[in-house]
Order: sequence, then structure tokens, then C-alpha cells
Amino acid sequence: MARALGEELLQTSELQEDSSSLGSDSELSGPGPYRQADRYGFIGGCSAEEPGTGQPPAGLIRQREMQWVELTQHWEKTMSRRYKKVKLQCRKGIPSALRARCWPLLCGAHVRQSGSPGTYQELAEAPGDPQWLETIGRDLHRQFPLHEMFVSPQGHGQQGLLQVLKAYTLYRPDQGYCQAQGPVAAVLLMHLPPEEAFWCLVQICEVYLPGYYGPHMEAVRLDAEVFSSLLRRLLPRVHKHLQQVGVGPLLYLPEWFLCLFARSLPFPTVLRVWDTFLSEGVKVLFRVGLTLVRLALGTAEQRAACPGLLETLGALRAIPASLLQEEGFMSQVHSVALSERALQREIRVQLAQLSDAAPGPSPQPQARLPGAQAIFEAQQLARARGGSKPEVPQIVVQPPEEPLPPRRKPQTRGKTFHGLLTRARGPPLEGPPRPHRGSTSFLDTRF
Repeated sequence: MARALGEELLQTSELQEDSSSLGSDSELSGPGPYRQADRYGFIGGCSAEEPGTGQPPAGLIRQREMQWVELTQHWEKTMSRRYKKVKLQCRKGIPSALRARCWPLLCGAHVRQSGSPGTYQELAEAPGDPQWLETIGRDLHRQFPLHEMFVSPQGHGQQGLLQVLKAYTLYRPDQGYCQAQGPVAAVLLMHLPPEEAFWCLVQICEVYLPGYYGPHMEAVRLDAEVFSSLLRRLLPRVHKHLQQVGVGPLLYLPEWFLCLFARSLPFPTVLRVWDTFLSEGVKVLFRVGLTLVRLALGTAEQRAACPGLLETLGALRAIPASLLQEEGFMSQVHSVALSERALQREIRVQLAQLSDAAPGPSPQPQARLPGAQAIFEAQQLARARGGSKPEVPQIVVQPPEEPLPPRRKPQTRGKTFHGLLTRARGPPLEGPPRPHRGSTSFLDTRF
């Protein structure tokens, strides 16, 4: 069911990409401009930015790189004490040179990988299920066909993607393979080695979006209802228009959420969405989706130009690229009034209604962790329960010492040093002996 639904959801975009990638081999040997790749690796600059929207200044990039190097040197201390700084830096965008270092740390894949040494190698070397291998093999050429990593069937990109997706079907045979996992794994492979990409994929499928890529996709149905309810509250006129033309959230939302917008946004913006998503969790997907709907149908003129279902779906899938550039678009995403608490409250409401009406397994939203901080705390708790709790230095508290009496200045008025010295050397004075104190005065000193 997951495979059939995934193919139906992604059919339109795949046909569009296939039509432009049928001659991928000829593109490599074609005219000069088509052999050039942009800074993200796309041949022909298909992810090129609009004029005037280049990268930040080199000095600012270097400053952010140094900040991330400092944050990642002592990651446990950073997540324990400075997560707000991490969240802010993720919203600004992780430098391209450091995404390979930061993404596994944010999603907790480095902990999963270190806790299962050799697991990926065993899965990659295993033969695999022939049925899943055939299905995965048919989808390899559809994942970013204009990217230099995936243009050749025998290249390291497609072969690495085959190994990662096959390894996941062996790692979770009850879930198998969903077609929407292809673009997610492909984006990971653009930045990470296959083993690290595999564990990041595991974290996304099991921690960030559990129930998305399984046989029933129960979490997708729940989030579609939640998204519709948020539209009703935040964009009531847009929600009314969608109801009138018969466009439900399941007609456009799964392609956005399942692929993490990898097929729906310019690639620089995709990376910025991923930076924030790995930091703050699924609420980022809802914020991005609400922003896209508002950009497509937010004005009365836009809704008037979409009198039917096909026109409305076309508007949702053809938002002008000038409105989707990373800085301006992400500033709108972060301004959406949707907190984690409000999202969880809406999920509980829709879950109660969905469990009574829909057949099949009930979604389990409690298995979804809201971002990097929750994942870090869960892994620390699991480590403590497993007996591998890091040593904590013991603090020994000594009892307070008895206060000493104040030191008094000797009374020497009217006396000479010679007299004091003579008295000290004379016979002992009559009376009980004076107790010795820890700190003796000059008069108690014996020469």
C-alpha cells in the first residue's frame, strides 16, 4: 500500500523530471553550458538562484563556520547548556562546508551509529529482498536526475542510494521501502557518506516522522487533518476556498511532507528547511506548508484565478521561484504563529476524532520527538538506563571549621619592647595555665 500510494503521490513530479532527464548521458557530452554544475552539483544550474540573491559575504560565512566548529567540538555540553544558540544558528542556515558534520549530530545519528558498529556494513553486504531491490532499482534514475552524482546508473550516487535504501529494508523489514524515501536519502548522500546517510535516514523515519513510511502511513493521515485544522484557524479564507473546489490536504500535503519539500522548493531553500527541521522537528514542516499555501492562494486575486480543482492544485505546485528564495522565504516560515504546544494540542484533538472514524492502525504521535533537544535528552536518558552513564565528578562538602576569635592587637601602651621581652623571659605567672589557641598573639609567644 505504501509503495502504491507513494507512486501515485509522486507520479506527476517524476514525469516532469523524467521528461527533462531522458538524455542525461547526452547532457554530459553536450554543449558547454549543460556540462557545468552549480555549487550544489546540479548540471545546467537548474537550482540557480535568482539574480541578486547570492551567498552571504565570505566574512560572514567564515564567522558562522567558526561558530559551528566551536559548538560541535563539545556537543554534549553545547546541547545541555547552549541549545538556544544552536537553534538560532540553524535558523540562520548551517554553512555548506559543515552540514556533513552537523546533521548527524542534530538528529542523533552519530549515537545510533556508534551504538551499532558494523551494522551498516552487514546490511550493505547482505543480498536483500529481490522484490524490494527491483522496486528500488526502478526509482534510482528518478532521484535528482540532473545532479552530477545521479546521472550515471553505474555511478557512486545511484549505487550508494541503492545500498542505503536496501539496507533500510533489511533493517526494518516490517516497513520495507517507500518511494518517498528516495529523495530524502539522495539529499543525505549529497552531503554524507553512505553509512552516516543511512543512520540519518533511520532517525528521520523513526524519530522525526514515525508512521510516515510504513505500510499504512497512518501518521500522514493524522497530519493531514491537523494541517487542515490549522488552515481553518490561521488562513480561514484559503481553507474555505480549498473546501469549495474540493482540494483536500491529502492531494498535495504528502508530497511536501514525505519528501521533506525536496521536490517542491529550490534546492538552497530545501537545505535551509532541513537545517531548521533537524533542529526543531515536525512543526517546521507545518510552518513551511502553511507558508506555501498562503503564497499560492493568499490573495483574493489568486483564489479567483483558481476556480476549480486542477487550477488550485496547479497554483500550489507552481509558486514563482522568486517567492521561494531562501532568506525571504525562511523569514516568513519563522514568523508563522505555530508553537510546539499549539501543534501538540491540535494533534491530540485530531487524534481523538480520527481514531473513532478511520479504520486501520491508530497513529502513535507520542513516538515523534520534537527536534534535536528532545532527541539528545532521550539518548542521554537511554544511556543512563543502560549503565553507561558518563562519570560525574563528586563534590565533597567539608564541614565548616569553628570560627576563630578575632585577633586582638597587644596592649603596648605605656610599655616598652624591653619590658615585654623581660616579662616573657621571667618566671611563669601564677594562676591556671592559659589554653593554647590555634593562632597565638605576640604576648603568648615564648622566646
